[in-house]
Amino acid sequence: MSDITVYQPDFLFVDGRFHEGRALAVGADGRVLAAVPEGARVERLAGRALLPGLVNGHSHAFQRLIRGRTEYVASAGGQDDFWSWREAMYRAAEALTPEEIHVASRQVFLEMVLAGITTVGEFHYLHHQPDGTPYADRNALAHAVIRAATDVGLRICLLRVGYARAGFNVPANPRQRRFIDADVDAFLSTTEALSHAVRGDARVGVGLAPHSVRAVSKDWLTQVARTAPASMPIHMHVAEQPKEIEACLAEHGRRPVELVADVGLLGPRFTAVHGVHLTDAEVTLLGRAEATVCACPSTERNLGDGIVPADALVKAGARVSFGSDSQTVVDLLDEARQLEQHLRLVRLRRAVLDPGTGTLDGLAARLFDMATVQGARSLRMGTGTLSPGAQADFFTVDVRHPSLVGAGTASLLPGIVFGAAGGAVREVAVAGRLLVRDGRHPLMEESGRTFQQLAQRLYP
Repeated sequence: MSDITVYQPDFLFVDGRFHEGRALAVGADGRVLAAVPEGARVERLAGRALLPGLVNGHSHAFQRLIRGRTEYVASAGGQDDFWSWREAMYRAAEALTPEEIHVASRQVFLEMVLAGITTVGEFHYLHHQPDGTPYADRNALAHAVIRAATDVGLRICLLRVGYARAGFNVPANPRQRRFIDADVDAFLSTTEALSHAVRGDARVGVGLAPHSVRAVSKDWLTQVARTAPASMPIHMHVAEQPKEIEACLAEHGRRPVELVADVGLLGPRFTAVHGVHLTDAEVTLLGRAEATVCACPSTERNLGDGIVPADALVKAGARVSFGSDSQTVVDLLDEARQLEQHLRLVRLRRAVLDPGTGTLDGLAARLFDMATVQGARSLRMGTGTLSPGAQADFFTVDVRHPSLVGAGTASLLPGIVFGAAGGAVREVAVAGRLLVRDGRHPLMEESGRTFQQLAQRLYP
């Protein structure tokens, strides 16, 4: 039985709630076993609650470099918004070598694992050399990002971005040269080549990500809808900014979700990232399609984007997941609580997303489902639960941590979702293998040191 490990916490989260006295058995293949066999090795996790690993549905890893470097108005008498922030982001995007992309990605992926995240969807749009010339291997930078995730032990779905233009009737922007694909066929074939290269690695998935209606044409979207492999998830920035909607109306006479539906992209494997500025009709379209909206509240509030109408989306039948996006902060439980709390500010009432079960943990369970099950569904990664046969990806929290002490079995999940401090996360495992023990990862010092050197080079 040496190839089977049994994790014995004080509380185990399965079947939507915590149980005392239950254990998690993990087979040699890293999957959850249906029963705890006799004679297996037991790892006692005293004072811990064990939960399914969190799924980060939307990430731009390299943007970790600009954290703390954009929180001011750059021009006297001006104002700061998404578009001015984007210019600061370009500075990092233009400067990085393949190895530096690996360094930056590894550091933020390490931060994710330490926060209980076990799977990430990386929305990857840095493809070429700084002058726009493709690398000999057109997926060189994608492989650098994937290597960073596997170094840390994180599962990754590399969402390769298609980017064709600066916008409708907008001149080419030289600062976007690293993003641009020659045509939609190049985008599709390069993504397929990446998928083939990582095939067989259960830790790595690949998806398609036409960037936005701003960055690709209707013909691109139509071609993606017609030819995208059925196994791949499709993610796209949708309705993040009013200017995006104005441009879409000017070019197509349709709003972004309407256009996506027109070309046949809208469906269960489609994820609209942000989905902030939606009409009732667009909410209905997303719900009928059983599509996902990936909310990124920390970024949406940081950029002044607005608030995702998650209550209307859930009522319509859409799914909701979460992403750390620009890495302003990496804390998926905070994304969950902020989505609910943002809605409280605009709806002027509490517990907006409560499912109406009348139970103490109903709202927390819904938000935790979004942070796990719905994120995994969006990425098609087969994680997010600890049911028999699932990948044994999990994290623990210290129930004696100052932010959680005093919680009972019924109030523990709400306590974690709404009040756990980052330091409460203590162990993290992927495929049953512990990556983090008592809040420490083996790469913490090395990764931090090389990332510090990179930041000093870019921002002396």
